[in-house]
Amino acid sequence: MSKLAYNYNVRKARIVPELRGEWDGAAWDGVTVMSIDQFRIESSDHQPETKSKLLYDERHIYGIFKVKDRFVRCVRTKYQEITSRDSCVELFVMPKHDKGYFAFEINCGGTMLFNYITDPTRVPDGFKEFIQIPWEDGREVRIHHSAPSMVEPECIEPLTWTIELAVPLRILEKYVGPLGELAGQSWKANLFKCGDETSRPHWASWCPVDELNFHMPRCFGEISFK
Repeated sequence: MSKLAYNYNVRKARIVPELRGEWDGAAWDGVTVMSIDQFRIESSDHQPETKSKLLYDERHIYGIFKVKDRFVRCVRTKYQEITSRDSCVELFVMPKHDKGYFAFEINCGGTMLFNYITDPTRVPDGFKEFIQIPWEDGREVRIHHSAPSMVEPECIEPLTWTIELAVPLRILEKYVGPLGELAGQSWKANLFKCGDETSRPHWASWCPVDELNFHMPRCFGEISFK
C-alpha cells in the first residue's frame, strides 16, 4: 500500500465529543474512519476488528476507538502500569518532527500508560530517553471506557468495547513547546491494537511496522489537521 494510504485528515469538531463512547453519536457522525488492521505475523489467529476516528478543536485532540473483540482480559488498574499486556488500544503522536512522540496506551478498562519518548532505543528500564508523564498531567487526559475496569477471568465471548479520550493540547505543549493553530499542520502518528497477555495475543497497527515493535517513528504515517 502506498504511503499516501497512511495520511489521515483530522477535521475540526463541529460538536464537542461528550466522551460517552458514542461511535455514531452527533460529534462523530460522518468522521472518516481509520482501520487498525495491519497484523504482525507473530499474532495469533484472533484478529479483532479495530477502528478509530480523530477530531480536534482549539484546546483538545479527541480520539475514539471501537473494537469487536474476543478473549478480552484487563487486570491493570493503576496509572502507568504496562497496559499493553491487557486488551489495549494505543495512539502515538509526534507533533513536531524534530521532537519526540507521545504514547497513549489505554486498556479496555480505561487505565493508561502515558510517556513522552525522544529516543525509543530499548533499554532494561524502558527506553534510552523518555519521560513518564506524571500523574498531575496524566489525569488531565479524560477517558471514557465501555468495558469494566477489570476483566478477569478472560471474556472469551464476543465483546465490542470502546475507548474515547480528550487530550488537552496544553499538556503536550509542556514537553514540545507551543503548538499554535493546528489547522494546516501535519503530525506523524500511528495507532495500535494489542493484547500481549491474553490467550490469543495479537499486534495490529494502522501503518504497518516492519518488526514486532510499535515504537518505530520511521513507520509512522501522518495526520493532517484541516
